[in-house]
Amino acid sequence: MTETIDRPAALHSYLAYRDAPKALRWLERAFGFETVSEFADDKGLIQHSELRLGGASIIVFSAEEDYDRATRKGETVGHGLYVSLPTQEAVDATFASAIEAGATPVWEPTATEWGNYRCRVDDLEGYEWSFGTYVPGVPQNG
Repeated sequence: MTETIDRPAALHSYLAYRDAPKALRWLERAFGFETVSEFADDKGLIQHSELRLGGASIIVFSAEEDYDRATRKGETVGHGLYVSLPTQEAVDATFASAIEAGATPVWEPTATEWGNYRCRVDDLEGYEWSFGTYVPGVPQNG
């Protein structure tokens, strides 16, 4: 029987990594995520894991061998993940720890004309991660 819970919709992302166990440890070190669940099969492949950072959560699992990645066009592949952080200092600190962990810088932390302070990096397997002070759904100053 399925229990119905009265709650608003929530959006959660999932990512398949070629080396998911390594990616979990990297995401913890680079971005400060906490792995709250991790289920591996008898070959060590991650079947399901969940990571959290404040109110953000993602699901990570091991990629199938034939999974393909989008082709980069200029600075982007046209999609990525955005994590809203509380302060410019938090954006700067996340960028610094990501670079120290081996992320590829795409945009150094900078202010935009619409009031966001943001940065973007590519992770160890090429996924795009943006971090900024903009909070989607909340009116911005600027």
